[in-house]
Amino acid sequence: MQLDEAMSTLRAVRRLRPDPIPDEVIDRVLQAAAWAPTGGNQQPWRVVVVTDPEVKAGLQALYAPEWSVYAERFLDRISGLEGEEYQRWYRTKLAGDHLADHLHEAPAILMFCADPSRMAVTDHDADHVSLVGGGSVYPAVQNAMLACVREGLGCTLTTLHCRREPEVRQLLGVPDGWGVPAMVPIGRPVGKGHGPIRRQPPSVLAGRDHFDGEWSVA
Repeated sequence: MQLDEAMSTLRAVRRLRPDPIPDEVIDRVLQAAAWAPTGGNQQPWRVVVVTDPEVKAGLQALYAPEWSVYAERFLDRISGLEGEEYQRWYRTKLAGDHLADHLHEAPAILMFCADPSRMAVTDHDADHVSLVGGGSVYPAVQNAMLACVREGLGCTLTTLHCRREPEVRQLLGVPDGWGVPAMVPIGRPVGKGHGPIRRQPPSVLAGRDHFDGEWSVA
């Protein structure tokens, strides 16, 4: 698979079959994560590959209530939409409901843990919440998800479990001082899985030489 194809078809796949994934397939996904860049090449993260039914059930019990709260706010946010646009976002909500109800049935859940003490958090004095630390974790998450596309695995990134971080850390035996910034359930898709995605183009997301500059191909 070409890289462009993987990047342009990486959907959030929330409906996963419970069929087991061979360890060698998961290992290839983890190897892709390990290739990701990190600040100072510190690799201040670790992945807990959760396959034990009891541990998965514990994660589902923590995740589902947080999704329920989020879903109510999500419905409020899309309440002004109409027609197909509303239906498209409502289908996203239903897929999220499915994941919350069936998270424990995913064959594997990748729990990315991170040690902030080994990150070069250069914006810790900024007048906004720190953003830089995630740059030493989320590239690995993205690499793993792109590898899932290559392997025919559905996946999605979620962070709602972070609202229950102390309980998640206790469940997984994560040491004090570490965070759990990303959860990625993976499995064979129930439906079509990955496919064409909708994203804003560079002409909207980029500017030449200035935040408000206009980007176009010269």
